[in-house]
Amino acid sequence: MPDLPDAPDTAPRFPEDPAARTGVAILGCGSIAQSAHLPAYEQYGVGVAGVWSRSAATTSGVRERFPFVGRVYASAEELLADPEVRYVDIATGPDGRLAWIEAAVEAGKHVLAQKPLTLSATDLAALPTVLARAAELGVRVAVNHNGRWAPPWRAATLLVREGAIGAVVGVTHLHDKPLPPLAGTPFDEVPHMLLTDYLLHWVDITRGWLGDGAAGPVVTVQAVDSRVPGQPDQARNPWSATLTMGTASGATATVRITGSNVASAPGCPFWVHGTTGTLRGSVLLDSDRLELDDGSATRPVPLTGAWFVDGFAAAMGELMCAVEEGREPENSAADAAESVRLVLAARASAEQGGLPVQVGR
Repeated sequence: MPDLPDAPDTAPRFPEDPAARTGVAILGCGSIAQSAHLPAYEQYGVGVAGVWSRSAATTSGVRERFPFVGRVYASAEELLADPEVRYVDIATGPDGRLAWIEAAVEAGKHVLAQKPLTLSATDLAALPTVLARAAELGVRVAVNHNGRWAPPWRAATLLVREGAIGAVVGVTHLHDKPLPPLAGTPFDEVPHMLLTDYLLHWVDITRGWLGDGAAGPVVTVQAVDSRVPGQPDQARNPWSATLTMGTASGATATVRITGSNVASAPGCPFWVHGTTGTLRGSVLLDSDRLELDDGSATRPVPLTGAWFVDGFAAAMGELMCAVEEGREPENSAADAAESVRLVLAARASAEQGGLPVQVGR
């Protein structure tokens, strides 16, 4: 088998000047920010000016655990008014997030917003106006789609872009691991949560592979979700979900969760089939791997790093590089909105018993 087109470099990328990776403030410094955002920024030398959360108890020990954090702000307004802050990392929940993005934009700050960008069709419709204002003020708005930089997924993306498997004809994902704790959490209150929130990373990366591989944009979405045997009564959301996407070229993709699976070697295997080759891999829980099959032989693709926390660093790094290079980030809010459209279509399909839903830009 010939050498790989180029050894895919999946490492987070930042501006060369260390001064250009400073001036970050986290708005909404809760559990995910403290378990992933801050460790990622500490590891990659990202300067954090400060943090804020609605509850003072949430941030009470942040500076002791992360001494590189400059301060704890008394209010969001104080954070947004700080001239030292160039980037606002909005790590709040999706409800009201667009208002926070607007406030940060009006303050002249670049934004990295947590995913999902929104789950509101109304906010999605209002987003272009907010982004037009951001362009007017010269600030960039990106979304923390950190899964795009999970090493197996990132390497697959780069290989698809290089034409290593030809045109993409199909993508398949299988969730072969237990679900995280859901019953009794705020996530369980989100209608069709698996389809709209949990699987957004899978939908987003798949949309990219289909588009990068010349299959074209997704035009139809079908989805069903259901309760499964053994699912506790207090769990409000279904634990099984299947989502299928179709393109005008005929390329298709399927994402499947069968339930909270029992697995001694858990992971999330995936396949990207193309006209001249296949990529096979897995992500999460130490299952990371990727191999390239050209039909005559299979070769492992070298991988370094991990989704947690390298993916979180990479999402911010891409925004910082885009600002320094005067371009739109790969994880721009406008691009992320297309993935939101797909999960909202999935929700609509599930509510109609799995009928296909047409989607458009």
